[in-house]
Amino acid sequence: MPEKLMGCTLIVNKSKKTNVGYADVADSFFSRFRGLMLKKDLERGLILTIPKGRGRSGSAIHMFFMRMPLDLLFLDQEKKVVDQVNLNPWQTYTPKKPARYVVELEVGSITSSDTEIGDELDFTCEMA
Repeated sequence: MPEKLMGCTLIVNKSKKTNVGYADVADSFFSRFRGLMLKKDLERGLILTIPKGRGRSGSAIHMFFMRMPLDLLFLDQEKKVVDQVNLNPWQTYTPKKPARYVVELEVGSITSSDTEIGDELDFTCEMA
């Protein structure tokens, strides 16, 4: 059964038992396309759900029209980190391996949560 993610989500690094951050979910073409473009402040990150079968180039990211740098985590179907990078506005990046989820976070989130390639993450929906 496909997984449906909605609302504000807590991202947990199960391997390190640390919280990575909070994020909204972008699971439609428009929400993924819009992403965090033109945002002045980052209240919480964004989890982009990439359609199945997209491959490496289909999980590529652009930072066009971004106003701030971001930490990015690329996760496979099992939510294992397959790549990570910090990007500045106007950069592009294609991950080393295909991703099913791309997590966009405030700079420093990867370091503060001690997240590394190979770590297993989990998403927990938090209700207000």
